[in-house]
Amino acid sequence: MAWRKGCEEVANSKPLFLTIYTVVIIGIVVSSFFVFSAIYSTNPPSAQSSAWLSSISSDETRVTDQTLKVSRSAAVLIVPTPSPGSQNEWPTSIWDDPPPNKKMPPLEDFRLTKKLVQQRVKDNAVIVTFGNYAFMDFILTWVKQLRDLGVSNFLVGAMDTKLVEALYWKGIPVFDMGSHMSTVDVGWGSPTFHKMGREKVILIDSILPFGFELLMCDTDMVWLKNPLPYLARYPEADVLTSSDQVIPTVVDDSLENWPEVSGAYNIGIFHWRPTESAKKLAKQWKEMLLADDQIWDQNGFNDIVHRQLGPSVDDESGLVFAFDGKLKLGILPASIFCSGHTYFVQAMYQQLRLEPYAVHTTFQYGGTEGKRHRLREAMLFLDPPEYYNPPGGFLSFKPHIPKNLLLSGEHNVESHFTLVNYQIKQIRAALAIASLLDRTLVMPPLWCRIDRLWYAHPGILEGSMTRQPFLCPLDHVFEVNVMLKKLPEEEFGPQIDFREYSILDNPSLPSEVKKSWLDVQLCKEGTQDCDASASNDTNVGGGVLKFPKHSNEETFMKVFSSFKDVKVIKFSSVQEAFTGFTDKEREDKFRNRVKRYVGIWCCVPDHTPGHIYYDMYWDEKPGWKAVPPQTSEDDHPPY
Repeated sequence: MAWRKGCEEVANSKPLFLTIYTVVIIGIVVSSFFVFSAIYSTNPPSAQSSAWLSSISSDETRVTDQTLKVSRSAAVLIVPTPSPGSQNEWPTSIWDDPPPNKKMPPLEDFRLTKKLVQQRVKDNAVIVTFGNYAFMDFILTWVKQLRDLGVSNFLVGAMDTKLVEALYWKGIPVFDMGSHMSTVDVGWGSPTFHKMGREKVILIDSILPFGFELLMCDTDMVWLKNPLPYLARYPEADVLTSSDQVIPTVVDDSLENWPEVSGAYNIGIFHWRPTESAKKLAKQWKEMLLADDQIWDQNGFNDIVHRQLGPSVDDESGLVFAFDGKLKLGILPASIFCSGHTYFVQAMYQQLRLEPYAVHTTFQYGGTEGKRHRLREAMLFLDPPEYYNPPGGFLSFKPHIPKNLLLSGEHNVESHFTLVNYQIKQIRAALAIASLLDRTLVMPPLWCRIDRLWYAHPGILEGSMTRQPFLCPLDHVFEVNVMLKKLPEEEFGPQIDFREYSILDNPSLPSEVKKSWLDVQLCKEGTQDCDASASNDTNVGGGVLKFPKHSNEETFMKVFSSFKDVKVIKFSSVQEAFTGFTDKEREDKFRNRVKRYVGIWCCVPDHTPGHIYYDMYWDEKPGWKAVPPQTSEDDHPPY
């Protein structure tokens, strides 16, 4: 046979040719094996993991109930670690849930390593945030905004295993920080809060040696535009940081003019390059904080960076030598890398006709709940569908503000309180009606004439771009955290749910809510058509209801019981709409509740204390004036 003859020829050939023939035959056999394996494999391409996490452990991947108690079964899915040449090809789409019949990899596979970070790197850069389970909704918002911007090279550090698990099952790239932190909100300034700050510094010090650029962010900020092209404009910078600057030093999108910056450098948004100077800074910053647990991480950063500040690196870039005299530092413009003041109060980016890259919810007065509400007002927060379609439906109203209260006279403490009190009285009436009808109140936009801060000031910050009057965030006047707190009904009556003023304009509002509304127009009782009857089918496309002014509790309950299925009831006004509760006990509980809803304004100069309490029932106190407490005994809320 031919093949036998060929073998005989090979046997009679020189050793060199024998070796060549042998290699060729072995290659054909091996290739045939792989071809047939690919053809007859029982595992289709779709069987590969849709989970982002690769198995980065060198040991065999195993899942045990002791690692993470997950009610999933079957084998762990493996995603091949991308080769250096294909590091930008992501193994999955963010938000794609892992298959429900698969188990979660063991916790040790989520440890921070260079190989893990490498999977998310693009153009040698990675964006990182971190938090605990209490900030899950902030983290999901942060992720969604980046994905909507087409940015995928990010990672989330989880400070507790509950968050690791929750993010993994949502297909979000997560790593375990090993912090073993509580899953609840720790509160600003608490010892645990300061521990979180130290974890941030440790994280930066751990990632920089991997050789990647690091954009580190707090979870209470939101991206509005892809920041990476902007940061790439300053390739010589070792560190680019945001700041609490409220007075513009530039009017375009260049870096702040560093000699004019008076605000603290804010470490909620800052970019690090893996240079020797940056790594040295991170190491010394970490050592400083670990040596003294009384130092706030941001104060420590400012102190260490200011050891030497100046001169400028050059005449053009805006960079400055800092820290050890070698580190090149740039301060991101507060007009487009916005603080809670430059975005929500000044709207600096609008006035300068710039496009903002980010907003960080600083300069606010309602705790974590206040941060959420501000982002919701700006329609930047990710809420579940049920948030936009609450049980009982919405109640909204059109506020009435006379021109003179808004624009006439000087902008001072007296004119500010006159304006705000006028609005508070209307909101009080709307809260009462919402409570009666068991509806969720859509808070109106709130106008202020002067700013609120933590210290004495002349009304607005000199040099800032705060316009007067301005739409102020709800937490400037109202205690958002108290309004959301579950108070005992036996003492405070039923909970009154509320939403931000912009919710009815939010694209996430379902069509069934948009299509079901009733316009309520107040009228004088006894006049034509003022009979509290709707003109058409409100469940289909909306209707109009003529409703008598000065109606009591019974009239409200009787008339609006016919409209329980209407999603949105809109009052043309609430002034003179409601005469008050008939049930004295219910009224007392309502008063007890809403008195706690308003906070303070701060602060007048040359007086201690300098704050002034808002009063929900200011109009029932003859001679009420906007003055700070005159004695320590007077220094308490008006309830």
